[in-house]
Amino acid sequence: MPDVVPLMVGFVRTLRAAGVAADHERTRGFLTALENLDAGERKDVYWAGRLTLCSGPDDLPRYDRCFAAYFDGRATPRPSPSVTVTRYVAAPDGAPEEGREQTTAATASTLEVLRARDVATLTPEERAEINRLLALMRTARETRATRRLTASKRGSLDPRRIVREAMRRGGEPARLRFRDRRRKPRRVVLLIDVSGSMKAYADTLLRVAHAVVRSAPRATEVFSAGTRLTRLTAELRIRDAARAMDQVSAAIPDWSGGTRLGEELRAFLRLPDARGAIVVIASDGWERGDPSLLGAQMERLGRMAHRVIWVNPHKGDPAYRPLTGGMRAALPHIDDLVAGHSLAAYEELARLLAGRRAGHA
Repeated sequence: MPDVVPLMVGFVRTLRAAGVAADHERTRGFLTALENLDAGERKDVYWAGRLTLCSGPDDLPRYDRCFAAYFDGRATPRPSPSVTVTRYVAAPDGAPEEGREQTTAATASTLEVLRARDVATLTPEERAEINRLLALMRTARETRATRRLTASKRGSLDPRRIVREAMRRGGEPARLRFRDRRRKPRRVVLLIDVSGSMKAYADTLLRVAHAVVRSAPRATEVFSAGTRLTRLTAELRIRDAARAMDQVSAAIPDWSGGTRLGEELRAFLRLPDARGAIVVIASDGWERGDPSLLGAQMERLGRMAHRVIWVNPHKGDPAYRPLTGGMRAALPHIDDLVAGHSLAAYEELARLLAGRRAGHA
């Protein structure tokens, strides 16, 4: 089955982008199941994936949507034309053998090729495909403990429930009851740079923001940042992605203008949105204002926010170094610096929002 492995791995990554926690072990189980089935039969692929990659009822509708979109209703999941890929030769225990590489002609789906492509270089057809996948994307959310207590299987003893149950039993000893703090999604705030230097990425990043809002509408706020700060949350709560983007385009008054991130961040910190939230700043760090102002505001933000994630599209370039004045001022106060140039980078951002560290499935 080596020729279809990249195709199936691409499907798993699509599921991850949609919010299905298909980790390494589940992926291995999926591929093992296909070794004992017919990977050319749509029904076999469907049930192998559904039984191995889904961890709960919430995953099933996402799985069905992604399966239909990925395999495009074909009778069999035939791979697309060959592309050349480079991979490590696996040792018997599954670890890559150090220093050895093997270049082979392997088949990979169009989506697998697109995952790593810089969105600034896509054709209109490829961009439409990425936009369609982003419209299916669901992002999990890191949770936080609230002050409200709720019944739980573990935690601290709940004396009221214990006494009430004992009274119902005529004073006979009852089972111990516990309570714990209720958990709710942690608030996420996104600031999307819409200046001229971000023109190639701003639209796609706003579509990512739309997916984040759709996953937790009451726990997400979105702002555009350029020459002024504009709240876009209401527009991005529209479920249809095309309509939402039309409303966003009309609401932003400073498309492709300059960037004064320090001033915009100072205006943002006057609002209560940052306190205790995961704050995501999507920008290339080109600052027309005073970088020292940006550094001071980032220091304040680091004290107020639960976590600060900076998404820079240029980080996808292996030769990139954060040498601009804005990035150098902001870097000491950032918890995670991630790329924002491709579908794979947006999957990484989704993992961070779910509370997983960078690089972990």
